[in-house]
Amino acid sequence: MWPHNPQSIFKPFVESFEETPLLVAVLTYMGYGILTIFGYLRDFLRQWNIEKCHVAREREEQKDFVPLYQDFENFYTRNLYMRIRDNWNRPICSVPGAKMDLVERVSHDYNWTFEHTGKVVKDVINMGSYNYLGFAENIGACADAAVKATHKYGAGVSSTRCEMGNLDIHEELEQLVARFLGVESSMAFGMGFATNSMNIPALTGKGCLILSDELNHASLVLGARLSGSTIRVFKHNNMQSLEKLLRDAIVHGQPRTHRPWKKILIVVEGIYSMEGSVVRLPEVIALKKRYKAYLYLDEAHSIGALGPNGRGVVDYFGLDPKDVDIMMGTFTKSFGAAGGYIGGKKELIDYLRTHSHSALYATSMSPPVAQQIITSMKIIMGEDGTKLGADRLRQLSENTTYFRRKLRDMGFIIYGNDDSPVVPMMLYMPAKIGAFGREMLKRNIGTVVVGFPATPIIESRARFCISAAHTREMLDTVSHLANLKPIYICI
Repeated sequence: MWPHNPQSIFKPFVESFEETPLLVAVLTYMGYGILTIFGYLRDFLRQWNIEKCHVAREREEQKDFVPLYQDFENFYTRNLYMRIRDNWNRPICSVPGAKMDLVERVSHDYNWTFEHTGKVVKDVINMGSYNYLGFAENIGACADAAVKATHKYGAGVSSTRCEMGNLDIHEELEQLVARFLGVESSMAFGMGFATNSMNIPALTGKGCLILSDELNHASLVLGARLSGSTIRVFKHNNMQSLEKLLRDAIVHGQPRTHRPWKKILIVVEGIYSMEGSVVRLPEVIALKKRYKAYLYLDEAHSIGALGPNGRGVVDYFGLDPKDVDIMMGTFTKSFGAAGGYIGGKKELIDYLRTHSHSALYATSMSPPVAQQIITSMKIIMGEDGTKLGADRLRQLSENTTYFRRKLRDMGFIIYGNDDSPVVPMMLYMPAKIGAFGREMLKRNIGTVVVGFPATPIIESRARFCISAAHTREMLDTVSHLANLKPIYICI
């Protein structure tokens, strides 16, 4: 167990979400309107074979069958997304560390297909990977330990945990995770997405109520839907909205019968990956205790990236881990590996071992991946006998503060918490999405651009992910995208 510090609950909580300026909103809607008009025009040309059609469509002899492809449902994909598709799925041919190498590709049919040129774009500054602590590397203690684990166990297990796939390294990992989190027990899973989508249905069901933040990840949404529970959504990080739903749930009970809910589960994230915001955990815990609900905390982006000890948002606020009923997180980000975990009371974990679909039907975590997690986690905890973990935590915090301040001083609209390594920079207009990503790559900077439907239609953005592996020079190079300002404002 690690001690909690009640005083840190009252630390300053600084977040900014500047409202979209009216003129920008109007111009953005106009931009989408123009794109939609041209999209219908192109569809008309395709229908009459004036323009070549690349999309899947019904064969003429099947026109009287139930349609497999809904043209209108794919309208956005074929007419808007396809025009800027070159900004995503770029093939990487190196370790995705602070810098990376990209396979150069070109398209001769407006991004419907791509061809590799045979060239490699070298030393692209990586501002898109969730490599918060810089453990995505092919040299060093983690890589060496993973190689040894591969020689000892092989690359795969070819069995589930409950059959022949439960290795001693898996049990060592789970004991270490429990100690790291400060909980009684934990369980590791081979896939982060499935940790949410397959375990929530094991925890709730018919007659239960899930209160979900409106910006929760797709894995949480899917898990809630698969559970068969009633789902109600509260406004993002809005405690008044959450309390109203809790109060109504207690007063009115289940629909029609008005029986009490079997279970009320509040589902939130530590850091929200599109907004860069941090959950108001002290207030959520206070409401959870007041209304006798359960709390499911997804720390996919916050574990390793927040808190003086890297133990996530619970550590960040100095709270007691026992106040969170289900602690979930992934190993894919701060630990440079794969998979996820759930931590909590021993009774909870024992129950999941026999009821979770991820535990019963999924293949065990790959041994070298498990060893990567063990080694990186011990470095963070300082159990390797060095200060490397503490240095990386400090460097990540300094880099985050520096980069956010730099962009804000340059006049850009930045979303999220001041301590969040996820830094969304607002672009707004649809034409800027593709232009920004392409212009950044021309300057050897790889970044993620995001638009509708992943964000609200008028809130397109570029998302930077800060890493402890980034040097000050790299961040200065990226922040000097002020040179891009005339380009992307005029588009």
